[in-house]
Amino acid sequence: MTQAPLLEVRDLTKHYPLRKGLFGRDSGALRAVDGVSFALAPGETLGLVGESGCGKSTLVKTLLFLEPPTGGEIRYGGELVTAADASRLRRQAQIVFQDPYTSLPPRMRVAEIIADPLRIHRIGDRASTQRRVRLLMQEVGLNPERGGDYPFQFSGGQRQRIGIARALAIEPSLLLLDEAVSALDVSVQAQVLNLLRDLQERHRLTYIFISHDLGVVRYMSDRIAVMYLGKIVEQGSAAGVYERPLHPYTRALVSAVPSLRHRGQRIRLAGEPPKPTDPPSGCAFHPRCPMARPVCTEQAPALKEWLPGRLAACHFALEGLSGPESAEQRGRA
Repeated sequence: MTQAPLLEVRDLTKHYPLRKGLFGRDSGALRAVDGVSFALAPGETLGLVGESGCGKSTLVKTLLFLEPPTGGEIRYGGELVTAADASRLRRQAQIVFQDPYTSLPPRMRVAEIIADPLRIHRIGDRASTQRRVRLLMQEVGLNPERGGDYPFQFSGGQRQRIGIARALAIEPSLLLLDEAVSALDVSVQAQVLNLLRDLQERHRLTYIFISHDLGVVRYMSDRIAVMYLGKIVEQGSAAGVYERPLHPYTRALVSAVPSLRHRGQRIRLAGEPPKPTDPPSGCAFHPRCPMARPVCTEQAPALKEWLPGRLAACHFALEGLSGPESAEQRGRA
């Protein structure tokens, strides 16, 4: 990353204390986000991918202080952001939610929904707000004459465009896209993804794009971070992670993406992800990992650089990886 980061996240955690057990004993905590660190440059898209329940959505809410962090730091534009001044961050960062059917107030007209952030942040007067709303509706591909309609009068794809217009109303520099296309039909997904890319180029937006679909994340992202049980287990360029995954969990995700280029046998993981309330010892992935060895049950691997710009939390990240770079790295080990 050559540019100064727009957003820096350092060892961010979000733990939910559990109810007291028998005789009032502390029964631990649910580690939804467990020591996540990354940096994001202006105009960049970071894709966050992982199975449902891995902590992606909680991470997004924590970044905006919709859920107060348990620990760690969030810096925006080089300045530390705390819960006390979270409104400063929300002026620069907005979120687009997953479900376009539940994320829009059903009793508000579309023009009111899009104008709501302007009202909350006290930006502009009535005339300028009306002009802004019409412009935003045009930008996302909606007829401005339909500003007086209600959300139920629009299709799912159109509703998500309304959500995008609302997020853009106050001209943020960062958009958090939380499974923003997963509830849409495939053909509509493509339209919304292309719209997001056009808007990013036009307004130099920075994205955090969250999805369980690695193929969609690959299409949208400059870099990819793979999450498992509240932690980032791999991080690197989108092409690098997709073409030469280092972590066995990422390899399983890549093998499940339909592709004419990747025709290898699909890697099927045994069992279900462990409970975040009771993570396994050592590497959290070892109960499902086809490469697991005794050290994996005893020692949690650190997220470290194995190849230039490629981070992975695995004791055997280069095992089974072909190519001159991996051979060279093995020689150094």
